[in-house]
Amino acid sequence: MSEILEKTQVRAGIVDCDIHPTMRSKKELDPWLPERWRKHLAEYGHQVRIPFTSGTQYPKSAPATARRDAWPPNGGPPGSDLDFMREQLLDTNDIAWGVLAPLSAAARNTDLGAAYCNAVNEWQVENWVRQEPRLRACVTVAQDDAALAVAEIEHRAGDPNFVQILLPSKTTEPLGRKRYWPIFAAACAANLPVAVHVNSVGGGYASSAGGWPSFYLQDHHLNVHSFQAQIASLVLEGVFEHHPSLRMVMIEGGFAWLPMLAWRLDKVWERMRGEMPECRRPPSEYIRQNIWFTTQPMEEPENPDHLRDTLGWIGWDKILFATDYPHWDYDDPRTAFPIRLSNAEHSTVFRDNACALYGLA
Repeated sequence: MSEILEKTQVRAGIVDCDIHPTMRSKKELDPWLPERWRKHLAEYGHQVRIPFTSGTQYPKSAPATARRDAWPPNGGPPGSDLDFMREQLLDTNDIAWGVLAPLSAAARNTDLGAAYCNAVNEWQVENWVRQEPRLRACVTVAQDDAALAVAEIEHRAGDPNFVQILLPSKTTEPLGRKRYWPIFAAACAANLPVAVHVNSVGGGYASSAGGWPSFYLQDHHLNVHSFQAQIASLVLEGVFEHHPSLRMVMIEGGFAWLPMLAWRLDKVWERMRGEMPECRRPPSEYIRQNIWFTTQPMEEPENPDHLRDTLGWIGWDKILFATDYPHWDYDDPRTAFPIRLSNAEHSTVFRDNACALYGLA
């Protein structure tokens, strides 16, 4: 019988797959932005695809969506001070590796978006990864112009500072559409996973299929719907059939909803597979083969056995630990799981899966 760990025990060598670095000021990107785009941003701003002039559509449950104790003592927004991040997150939790996920919305002007993403990528390396060897970066891209996105991926291919490509969950069209396929081909060629992170600004559409909800809590929950829509699109439109080596990571959308989605897709596929010839196997097979999920925010059913059953259905090898630092719903690795894990389960989720996926030693 395997030894059972207490929930309060922190194990050595954790990999945190969702850390959000923040800029003290957008001026931090100036060293890597051509003069044309610096001038453009000063005169016209960074116009994203939302129907609001500033901010997101709902006030968050905490300022800057952050923990109350995450504001650096030397000033600046949460996530902007590397020394404070070391103290509060990396050192306290014995983080062996941390994967950065900068949250920068794509611009309507895709040329600007590509230049901005390039600057964000350089900023991650220079201000974070080269200053802290435990951190790794994501390749941000202007996904709505596939040629520009591919150029950025090819530019970063082979650079060990980057471990995956980062896309938003609310894109202009579902990710299975062929306009995005060159991005997946480039990801496979570069041997980089593609991560989909929840985002609030989206492609300018209401977060609900029925229109704009009333409350932040609704909007927060509806992130799950964007994940479900993206997975259905990727599977049914044949992305994994044509790119079998593609590895997708769904970040910050939970996972307990996945079995229900897969069961429904399998049932419908059996009856209507003639409509989707590029999906040649039951959808659940592609999901289990090609998609990983982060733990935060983790569903916590009243009966803990239900969570264990869900994890078993998804596969313990497809679960990655994440804190979501410095956001308000941050998960402490000592208390994140409402169930106790065996040594093998703990190592698999908190370290081994991420090391294998990202090629971390």
